[in-house]
Amino acid sequence: MIVEYIDAHRHRFGVDPICTVLSSYGVKIAPSTYYAAKARGPVSDTAWNQAHAANTVHQLFVDNRRLYGVRKMWHAMKHAGHDIGRDQVGRLMSICGISGAVRGRRRTTVTTTADPGAARHPDLIARQWGAPTRPDQWWVADFTYTWTLAGFVYTAFCVDVYSRRILGWRVMSTKATPLVHSVLEQAVFTRRRTDFHFTTTGLVHHSDAGSQYTSLAFTDALHDSGIAGSIGSVGDALDNALMESAIGLYKTELINRTQSWTGRAEVERETAAWVHWYNTTRLHSALDYLSPCQHEDRYRHTVASTAEVA
Repeated sequence: MIVEYIDAHRHRFGVDPICTVLSSYGVKIAPSTYYAAKARGPVSDTAWNQAHAANTVHQLFVDNRRLYGVRKMWHAMKHAGHDIGRDQVGRLMSICGISGAVRGRRRTTVTTTADPGAARHPDLIARQWGAPTRPDQWWVADFTYTWTLAGFVYTAFCVDVYSRRILGWRVMSTKATPLVHSVLEQAVFTRRRTDFHFTTTGLVHHSDAGSQYTSLAFTDALHDSGIAGSIGSVGDALDNALMESAIGLYKTELINRTQSWTGRAEVERETAAWVHWYNTTRLHSALDYLSPCQHEDRYRHTVASTAEVA
């Protein structure tokens, strides 16, 4: 548009004076830029289409917290109605100079401290993470730590194995039993708030053997809620692999992207935003590139359709 404007007035005022006036009003253009644009000629339709596609890719990248790599961006573009190839998405991302978050090796602080004298639930999961066929069949739970300028804070989660949805979470400055107890309460409340037919009958809650999960108070909370407890072995990440994966995403996509956290309030605020995005928007390869909430909606729609046919 600027080139066309200069073309329209150059014979009256000259190119250099026009560029000087435009620049003084904040429209920075040098005469050499104008002449270079004229030498290139008009922009082709192909170039315009590529520019618009690159802008769409960049906007989707920003909308998804600047985290998606090529594979997820490709699926995000398809969800948005843009039928282009994966390699083309990769080229457009290169043009925009963007790339997804990459998981690295985590230096871990041990948060699981077993109480050798506490009674433990049996392991009802046995690492069969692909077994659930519906929501609220198995829940898994664990917590992690974040170093802040005010000291360590701990974030606990409860996740539905079938849908990968985070049902409950809490950030506290201590890792005592109330941390995990409050997450269980929130998970139950989340389900009861949105589903009047929700029942804990047949529901299994799985965790590691940390003292918080084997405590009498937490055991009583499970019993009062009608949920069966399940405990994996101490120090074996495979016994709670799905939860380890979710926490790994939390660390990669949120915690490790900030150089320093000021304290519990900041971690809590940003965790709330990340959990909402994770549940409602983030595409999961294990869910056919749907978000957890979309995966649950598809399950409910399938059940309703089957009931209508029957």
